[in-house]
Amino acid sequence: MTELYYRTCTELVDLIRSGELSPVDLMEETLRRIEAVNPKVNAFVALRPEEALAEAREVAKRLASGDPVGPLAGIPLGVKDLEDVAGMVTSFGSVPFRDHVAQTDSVQVARLKAAGAVVVGKTNTPEFGFTGFTKNRVYGTTRNPWNLERTPGGSSGGAGAAVAAGMVPLATGSDAGGSIRIPASYCGCLGLKPSYGRIPMGPGPILHMAGTAVYGPLCRNVEDAALYLDVAAGYHPADPHSLPGPGISYREALSAPLPSLKIGFSPTLGYARVQKDVLRVVEDAAGAFSRMGHRVEEWEGGLPDVSDAWARWMSLEVYAQVHEKYERIRPEMGRTLAASIDEVRGMSVDDQVLYQRLRSDLNRALWDFFDRFDLMLTPTMPTEAFGAKGPPPSEIDGMPVPIMGAVAFTYPFNFSGHPAATVRAGLTDSGLPAGLQIIGPRHRDDLVLQAARAFELKRPWNHHWPPC
Repeated sequence: MTELYYRTCTELVDLIRSGELSPVDLMEETLRRIEAVNPKVNAFVALRPEEALAEAREVAKRLASGDPVGPLAGIPLGVKDLEDVAGMVTSFGSVPFRDHVAQTDSVQVARLKAAGAVVVGKTNTPEFGFTGFTKNRVYGTTRNPWNLERTPGGSSGGAGAAVAAGMVPLATGSDAGGSIRIPASYCGCLGLKPSYGRIPMGPGPILHMAGTAVYGPLCRNVEDAALYLDVAAGYHPADPHSLPGPGISYREALSAPLPSLKIGFSPTLGYARVQKDVLRVVEDAAGAFSRMGHRVEEWEGGLPDVSDAWARWMSLEVYAQVHEKYERIRPEMGRTLAASIDEVRGMSVDDQVLYQRLRSDLNRALWDFFDRFDLMLTPTMPTEAFGAKGPPPSEIDGMPVPIMGAVAFTYPFNFSGHPAATVRAGLTDSGLPAGLQIIGPRHRDDLVLQAARAFELKRPWNHHWPPC
């Protein structure tokens, strides 16, 4: 049954509904695959095999009785270890929280389970999702299935590695600065960062402050991402920033013809440096839209570099989550994270006003861009995957880059709230995946998905996965 390893969610659901595949057989094969591959990759850090098998049997029983089942009936699901699954530890990849058992599901997990998905276990993340590579002192280092010496990225690195290694077809991610798109790009998956508020966050002890973090999927194709969004999107009172239901099916919208588009391609956003072979792959991928008949122009403008403002807001966000116990747990936290938190504890009101001014400048620049163009294309990442244990590259093709230069293309769209997806553009000279990022106007998740689907049909990637 090895051919099941890289089937998409929609393919597997069709097999289950037709009776060709039992959800129990699928779960048993999933657990065998994890047992065989996870020791090398370290994508999963906790499993619930007995419970998952019992839930798969319940799906099979409902199918046999003709009872209604959800659109994700029987699909094995990985959940990032920043998000709650009732009865499982949510460690945040942090030593002080290694025994922190969640009492309830997050809203997103509850909706995915209600749609029939079966939680297999928790996937690894850096401490509080703070870095673009996945390593922590609780569970160790996660590795990229394409090359075990490289990182799958972060902070949803365990999720990306699990999907790319054929362990599960679907995993939850969160993205406050690229944490879905980074691992999706490095692992060759489909990653979607929805519009801010599209999928409710929480519930948690404190509402998110920075207005940057979103939930979303890592999966194998665009249709799976659209199905995920259909299931998970829509307002919930746990998150007052969550958006109302969109009033459409994102999956059904994929069947609508993509209108003729004017697309702006930016290879640098005005400030980034990109690895030469990554840029070559991405430029060729962007050209696919021209070959589909769309008008693609290289955008000569740029965005304000909001890296410092974004980074400080992110440190403040982590501090907000732990502030009541911070002095007690600080000695057990990673030194870099603790130092970043210490720095922002002294942030002044003037600092905050300055950062909000930069955010306003970014909003204005993107307002102007989307007055001229329907979509933006960029590289997803400036480089191919770097070493599994980090640090991120300090130079690209021999030229120095600042620390945020390693994630230069992702964080602006968290600060702005625009939807963005990454599709596999191709492979670098080292045989590692590179991603093309597709950014849409605010709240046009449907257009981003339609464009990603059109690219996927023009440049299919689903036949090629790493030989784990």
